[in-house]
Amino acid sequence: MSTTTGPDSPDALLGPADIRELAAALGVRPTKQKGQNFVIDANTVRRIVRTAGVRPDDVVVEVGPGLGSLTLALLEAADRVTAVEIDDILAAALPSTIAARMPERKDRFALVHSDAMLVQELPGPAPTALVANLPYNVAVPVLLHMLDRFPTIERTLVMVQAEVADRLAAKPGNKVYGVPSVKANWYAEVKRAGAIGRNVFWPAPNVDSGLVSLVRRAEPPKTTATKAEVFAVVDAAFAQRRKTLRAALAGWAGSPAAAEAALVAAGISPQARGEALTVEEFARIAENKPEARQ
Repeated sequence: MSTTTGPDSPDALLGPADIRELAAALGVRPTKQKGQNFVIDANTVRRIVRTAGVRPDDVVVEVGPGLGSLTLALLEAADRVTAVEIDDILAAALPSTIAARMPERKDRFALVHSDAMLVQELPGPAPTALVANLPYNVAVPVLLHMLDRFPTIERTLVMVQAEVADRLAAKPGNKVYGVPSVKANWYAEVKRAGAIGRNVFWPAPNVDSGLVSLVRRAEPPKTTATKAEVFAVVDAAFAQRRKTLRAALAGWAGSPAAAEAALVAAGISPQARGEALTVEEFARIAENKPEARQ
């Protein structure tokens, strides 16, 4: 494997041959069970970093760094990078890859060997950005957990399955607008930020990928309800998304009549459906849950 003397060297990033060489040396075969698809194109990881707007003073957290393709590109641009990796073999190998290919930046890198869903704290300065190629099978819960646990994350760019990207960025009224759309919007302004083809991955996935940009709101929606209370309404509304809110929220409120009363008090038609509502409107419903008004 080639090494480098500086982050501007083209050899610093991993190419297809480097990825395969690393994987072979580690005995790693990407698995669908772990949602592993390694990015093998240096231009793509640089594009992701550029689209994420990573700045020289950023402390970036990356989830699922794999063999380090994106990690190295982030280290070129950011002040520090903390990578969260669940896989034992990949976690053990990544620091050596960083030291070999970007030795002058190795002290700017930290590894957390853990399931991202269990991470409660990170070493070093608080993260300012999250940039990640998220495993398709856990992308939404991991994203929401990181946004919730680390409020200092101002900007996020994630690469996810195109269908998931569409859901996250969907607006009210869109047919794919749902739970991920509303919950992501609680934390941030969300938008699609590009598409990624299949041929930049090894192995090539059976689906296209998309980039999603999330810029944290200055503050969450103004409401007297807690986030948990609002999210409970969201979950109930979309559990039976074809039903009117009067029917879909009957279990949440205690009865269809109680659901209707809460909706009317919130200024929302009982005949509306969840896919038509903004996160602020869900918050108003939560504020008017029958026992909340007693």
